[in-house]
Amino acid sequence: MRITVVGAGIIGLSCGLRLREAGHTVRIVAAAPSVKTTSSVAAALWYPYRALPEGAVTRWAAGGFTALTDLAEDPGSGVRLLPGRELFRAPAPDPWWHDAVPAGSLRRIAPGKLPPGYADGFELTVPVVDMGTHLDWLTGRLHGLGVSCLHQQVSDLDSVAADADAVVNCTGLGARDVCGDDALVPVRGQVVVVEQVGLDRWTLDQSDPQQLTYVVPRSRTIVLGGTADENDEDLTVRPDVADQIVARCAAVAPQVANARILAHRVGLRPARPSVRLAAEHRPGGRLVVHCYGHGGAGVTLAYGCAGDVVRLLDTAR
Repeated sequence: MRITVVGAGIIGLSCGLRLREAGHTVRIVAAAPSVKTTSSVAAALWYPYRALPEGAVTRWAAGGFTALTDLAEDPGSGVRLLPGRELFRAPAPDPWWHDAVPAGSLRRIAPGKLPPGYADGFELTVPVVDMGTHLDWLTGRLHGLGVSCLHQQVSDLDSVAADADAVVNCTGLGARDVCGDDALVPVRGQVVVVEQVGLDRWTLDQSDPQQLTYVVPRSRTIVLGGTADENDEDLTVRPDVADQIVARCAAVAPQVANARILAHRVGLRPARPSVRLAAEHRPGGRLVVHCYGHGGAGVTLAYGCAGDVVRLLDTAR
């Protein structure tokens, strides 16, 4: 099939890759290059955050875990497997997505090893993705496979459907405009990027659902977060928020307290009551597969969802 993928974030690029690998002719059309998408801001720790429904997300996350683990064998992919921990202020059950990770890999932290103020926690090794490197790697892989990328403003899906047998809609928050989806909610995330100070373990604390704490090391930098402000579309960096982020992160990872700040970044997560991954036959017989609304789990779900997109196109045509 001749397929146009709309969107150049991690969802669009991974769908484009899997479709091309399946033998389809693919082009990608996007309003902005990948380096200017929300994906480029992501801390990109594998974790099913703010994405539903639980059953489908667990399956997609499992596919993503496997795919990213395989990519970690390629040093150019920007993917590494890193151990880390999630901490809780009160006793907590196993996460609902525990079946997405290898059996036995999720381990409770012994009470004596918990930081002060925490009552529970678990340890887990997961893929962590340096998004600048990975988006470049994906773009290069697509180019090598003959996938063309066109940057243009997309007002509606029909405007990019010419000479295509199907369109794959990976527009994220842009789906509010291109297909009139009012169920999408922007969730503002602000992060601070600091120098690498020898940290090789991630830490996560979601005790406050709006003022998150996460420390995610990369090979040369560390991402400190964060925020989760619903219906806030302000992309301006807030200095007071940045100071609070650094303080929260230093409380669980003292090594970052005096790390040199390299950058401040803000992105808008495309949250939705449920991820939309479905085929639609539009008037005139045009086939559209929607794949958006991944909340804060775009990197986690991308490759698993891309596999479903390929299967939907094969069965729906």
